[in-house]
Amino acid sequence: MKFRDGYWEIRKGVHPINLVNNIDSKAADGSLSVWTTNQQLSRPGERVVGIPLITTEFSSPLAGVIRVRMYRHRGGRERGPEFPLTADRTEHTTIDEDPDSWTLRTGSGEKTLRAVVEKKSWNVSFYRGTEAITSISGRHSGHVTVENERTYMVQYLTITVGESIYGLGERFTAFVKNGQSVDCWNEDGGTASEQAYKNIPFYLSGRAYGVLVNNPGRVSFEAASEVVSTVQFSVAGEMIDYYIIAGEDPKDVIRRYTALTGRPALPPAWSFGLWLSTSFTTDYDEKTVTHFVNGMAERRIPLRVFHFDCFWMKGCRWVDFEWDQEQFPDPAGMLERLHGRGLKICVWINPYVAQKSPLFDEARAKGYLLKRPNGDVWQWDRWQPGMGIVDFTMPAAAAWYSGKLRELLNMGVDCFKTDFGERIPLDVVYYDGSDPQRMHNYYTYLYNKTVFELLEQERGKGEAVVFARSATLGSQRFPLHWGGDSTATYESMAETLRGGLSLGLGGFGFWSHDIGGFERTATADLFKRWCAFGLLSSHSRLHGNQSYRVPWDFDDEAGEVLRFFTELKCRLMPYLWTLAVESHTQGLPLLRAMFLEFPEDPGCACLDRQYMLGDSLLVAPVFSPSGMLEYYLPAGTWTNIISGERIESSGVWRKEQHSYFSLPLLARSNSVIPLGNNPTRPDYDYADEICFHVFEQTDGTSITAPVYNGSGIPESCFTLKRRGQSYTARHEGAVKPWKLLLQGVHSAGVLVEDGAAASRTANVKDSPEGLEVWGGQV
Repeated sequence: MKFRDGYWEIRKGVHPINLVNNIDSKAADGSLSVWTTNQQLSRPGERVVGIPLITTEFSSPLAGVIRVRMYRHRGGRERGPEFPLTADRTEHTTIDEDPDSWTLRTGSGEKTLRAVVEKKSWNVSFYRGTEAITSISGRHSGHVTVENERTYMVQYLTITVGESIYGLGERFTAFVKNGQSVDCWNEDGGTASEQAYKNIPFYLSGRAYGVLVNNPGRVSFEAASEVVSTVQFSVAGEMIDYYIIAGEDPKDVIRRYTALTGRPALPPAWSFGLWLSTSFTTDYDEKTVTHFVNGMAERRIPLRVFHFDCFWMKGCRWVDFEWDQEQFPDPAGMLERLHGRGLKICVWINPYVAQKSPLFDEARAKGYLLKRPNGDVWQWDRWQPGMGIVDFTMPAAAAWYSGKLRELLNMGVDCFKTDFGERIPLDVVYYDGSDPQRMHNYYTYLYNKTVFELLEQERGKGEAVVFARSATLGSQRFPLHWGGDSTATYESMAETLRGGLSLGLGGFGFWSHDIGGFERTATADLFKRWCAFGLLSSHSRLHGNQSYRVPWDFDDEAGEVLRFFTELKCRLMPYLWTLAVESHTQGLPLLRAMFLEFPEDPGCACLDRQYMLGDSLLVAPVFSPSGMLEYYLPAGTWTNIISGERIESSGVWRKEQHSYFSLPLLARSNSVIPLGNNPTRPDYDYADEICFHVFEQTDGTSITAPVYNGSGIPESCFTLKRRGQSYTARHEGAVKPWKLLLQGVHSAGVLVEDGAAASRTANVKDSPEGLEVWGGQV
């Protein structure tokens, strides 16, 4: 939302109260308070009457994080909801005073974050160590009244030359947000517009700091788009609350941000396998489902989850949680038969109840649906005729909804696709008195929390997973999320990746998308390219709208391509599972924008058509029917783990041609990629017969690869040290067969330290790929 007319003028009808002179300041209980007027005072201590006063409070919830709360009038009634954030603490905060300023420090060390606040004129700057990272522009920030009735609080934080701004949720516009106006307001807008299903009021700067605005309602951002040397953000009302989060590098900022906002639960390992859907408006019954499952098995394509989309229920009744008996006369038996084939089952749900559903009258009578101010149930016909919306602020309504889902779990359903949750109206009254403006975005948090917690109760922690479309800040706690309604085009495939990379910067570790696109039907060419991208994402689902997504509907080769990349992903699971545990414990995404891993390489600042899968693998999907692509390769030695090609790069763009069974999937130097022994499923004993592929280890280094079991508990750990042409391999933990492959090395001495056993000179075999070493119980 813009308030200025150019740089010099204010827009018509806009009346600002800016920050000019501080008339008082005080430190107490780990917090610093400053009172500021918009008047230029002639002398210190001048008596002032009849002028507005802005209060600013500085505090800290965590080391490396400073909270700023600024308000004018605070007598308004406080209405929820509030984001569940870490509360302010004082043990890591110090406040120092000198004659001219206050300094609030949080944390310790040379690069501690501090706010320096002048005592007289408004001047507030934030430093990481000695480095200034941003400041609050008092000339522009403060309170705004528009048309003499609507009030806003607005902040302008400075950015510097070459500084890039990222994030703000799953956004499909340009990856770097400089020059964009962004409203954090959930909408069902597809993947080809400025609207977003998942709006997160947090932006990350390429200079290793982030800003989180603590308001679940509409937050408007002007990222170098109003005053181009600032990021401006505003909220309606009399108070703005935000956090400055600084780190050693961008990944460290995400760690601190997720320590504040929450980290993803660890999803079950089976969820990383291939999901196949009925698609949306297609015709299907048990015979169709069986045909699909048989077709995948006949083509030896590993399938782990089968998803039933909306029409498992009769139309115009969503939701009633009752199987369509004409299409599925024996649902319990069908689910048992599918389980017998090693499949997990997902069914589609949404938080709405159509008037034709038998549940509508029950929910209406018990007050479980959102109401209009006059007490009527809020209804409309958009999506389902006469539908109402479950009020999850009412504990009884949430329990009722959970109870209906529990019946499905008892029947054999394993997880739920929690669709929708974006079009939440404002002209409603909530059971707990929540503000509808603040609930619009926050509704999805309560919806998915209700479903996820039920799954944890019924299936146990580590076995809960949803497939959610909408989200807000904190929703990352309830994995996983998918990119919404893309289209079967290369352009939409690219915008989908942009959205996923942007979302990952907000702490969302697990993310998926509809392979082949949702709208329309992909060409065989596009489908096969999207298969590679989809299976090199954290989660992988075949799903569409009006047509099926079984590979044989495209061409014969599509099944072979799908099998190739599904088997590759299954073998990569020891590596991917380590990343999953890292996301659960540190908040880092599996799909990472290039600048996260290479923050000092300016060539990576704007890249959005490639990504790092964890810290060690570069992935560059092919976005062209010609099979030609250009991608940027940071400096170093890289090895394509599909072809074995070794590439020396000085930080250059490369142009390559790839078949459908190939793409740039490159391991960086000094990395260990553990590959499992099972190409047919994602959940297995990763430590058994694991192969540690070591790429281009430099002299004098030590590299480590932990191996976790299916519960995320360390089972073994592999460490390799290199000194000249001698390597020492140490394997600790589970006593199971393992293998080491020194990729590209054909002459070296290897000493093995296998657990508590004595060191021994390894039996080494030279292969075309490199030296092979075996250990454990062979």
